[in-house]
Amino acid sequence: MELQVTAKYKDLNEDRPNPLPHLKWELLRIWDLASGNLKLSLTGHISTVRGLAVSDRHPYLFSAGEDKQVKCWDLEQNKVVRHYHGHLSAVYSLALHPTLDILITGGRDSVARVWDMRTKQPIHVLTGHTAAVNAVICQAPEPQVVTASNDSTVRLWDLAAGKTRVTYTFAAGSPDRVKKYLFPHGEFLHDFIEGGPLPCVINAMAISEDNVMVTGSDDGALTWYDWRSGRGFQREQSIPQPGSLDSEAGIFAATFDRSGLRLITGEADKSIKIWKESSTDYDQ
Repeated sequence: MELQVTAKYKDLNEDRPNPLPHLKWELLRIWDLASGNLKLSLTGHISTVRGLAVSDRHPYLFSAGEDKQVKCWDLEQNKVVRHYHGHLSAVYSLALHPTLDILITGGRDSVARVWDMRTKQPIHVLTGHTAAVNAVICQAPEPQVVTASNDSTVRLWDLAAGKTRVTYTFAAGSPDRVKKYLFPHGEFLHDFIEGGPLPCVINAMAISEDNVMVTGSDDGALTWYDWRSGRGFQREQSIPQPGSLDSEAGIFAATFDRSGLRLITGEADKSIKIWKESSTDYDQ
């Protein structure tokens, strides 16, 4: 059985830096992708849930939220078994190392923290960013940790030393372009091209093992690219649910399932859509 984990939101008239105004995400839901049925709901966060990661090596789910909390959930017992304390403000992102028992989190306090997943002890505090750390990526080859920040920089980190290896400063960057760089030293390769710059801010990106990349944007557009060449070859428009506002056309999350044949998107119209291969049809 293949499962998908999502964050559930409910209406709350509260001013928070959430891409969906007046919505608060507190509830985690686990879905059976084959049937689309809800399998389990998990509660524990007291504010917006901003990051999720499921371990491939352990029966654990990790979550991070605007309540400063980072939690480890045991999916066999359906309860929190560890808390990771240290961030001074909201935690926006997290990632798991693919081969080591290490968790990395990034937050509004401008730092990324490296944790021992088992003992809950901090290993490093990665400093250097001057604004919120919005995204964290972790991989086995060097650089093992990559962070992206509101300070318009991307940093590649030496995980063993806890120090910056390379810093990209995007003086000519823009939110409607996708750029490709070569690890481990960060040489610029090319922009992704789809008939010129995309018309809206890109919020989400996913890459399949078949070298297909998809981006999701504020206007509800999904654009498919050849990952190797950077050329766009397909563009689809997600249709908001009936009764949605014009501003609820955006796509804020995207990921391929393990087969690479289905794309899953989280959208501003409060829906989760599953897109099938070679078809514009989707399930909600």
